[in-house]
Amino acid sequence: MQTFWCSLILALGVLPLNAAERGSPGARWESLKPEQAGLAREKLDALKELVGGRGCVARHGRMVYAWGDPGKSSDVASAFKPVLSTLLLLAVQEGRLKSVDDPVADFEPRLRDLNRGKDRGITWRHLASQTSGYGLAERPGAAYAYNDFALTLYYEVLTKKVFGTNGTEVLRTRLAEPLQFEDACTFDAFRRPDRDGRLALSVRDFARIGWLYLNHGRWRDKQLIKPELIRMAINSPIPAGTPLTRGVEADMLPGQHSIGGGKNITPAGPGYYSFNWWLNRTNLAGKRLFVDAPPDAYVASGHGGKRICWIFPGFDLVVCWNDSVIDDHDRSPGNGETRCNRAARLIVESIAAGASDSR
Repeated sequence: MQTFWCSLILALGVLPLNAAERGSPGARWESLKPEQAGLAREKLDALKELVGGRGCVARHGRMVYAWGDPGKSSDVASAFKPVLSTLLLLAVQEGRLKSVDDPVADFEPRLRDLNRGKDRGITWRHLASQTSGYGLAERPGAAYAYNDFALTLYYEVLTKKVFGTNGTEVLRTRLAEPLQFEDACTFDAFRRPDRDGRLALSVRDFARIGWLYLNHGRWRDKQLIKPELIRMAINSPIPAGTPLTRGVEADMLPGQHSIGGGKNITPAGPGYYSFNWWLNRTNLAGKRLFVDAPPDAYVASGHGGKRICWIFPGFDLVVCWNDSVIDDHDRSPGNGETRCNRAARLIVESIAAGASDSR
């Protein structure tokens, strides 16, 4: 399959660019027509109809297609998780943490005695990989559990204790201002204390975060995040053979709330999950996450794909949407007929048809 996709990219005349060759938007996205960017408009129209809601497509550093209101800022659900891990990378880069393998208990000492010391070994990598065992019987690193209580711990300790401020301020100074967000953004999307950490931003600003990753951490003339940190984030999937949690409850810190869901939301993850990104790799059964997307694609996904940011490095392409009708991300492994995979197929067909039309 890898050879097939490499052949397709070469056949379409699309070669991965390095960060210096890629453009980045300024205070406003520069616009191109889909045809000028080598995309077939009719396929993007079909994508819009399939997905619904609002969204945008960026290629070669320019906005080439949008639907709905791309400037509307609202909750992105679990698609926020890779953004949180981006802040973790910056904490390491700034020297606030020595490594993603530092114990979280260095900043939250109550973990040292929790569950008779079981949780003292939780690291930042465990939290970013959903293998922390927080609130569950397994020891850190022993099992996978898509755990929104652990994500709240991750968010609160990272922002309040490592950075020493609130999440929105960290977001503003580390990402929103350097990337020149056009719209409002906040980690207080619902304005509820029990949902602090829910990120609201627009699809066109989410595309800027996608573009930062596509550019290996570089934005215009500045390296905002070291390339080696970006590579680690998108190339460290938990092993496909990682066992799933047994779901046996354990104690949490007093007053612990969830970022949104429970402690064992989906079995999908081993083989795919890397610093809260979903990589288009294969699981233990050999099933690719999205069978019609290239293997180098990766996504931030929330609410089953209702809110998403796709990154296609080989196609120099970022696609984001929100409030869509997509809801089957978790059923996509090996299944070409999910809405999520059909959307990926239309994106790829838009590139293929666009390349043919330009010849």
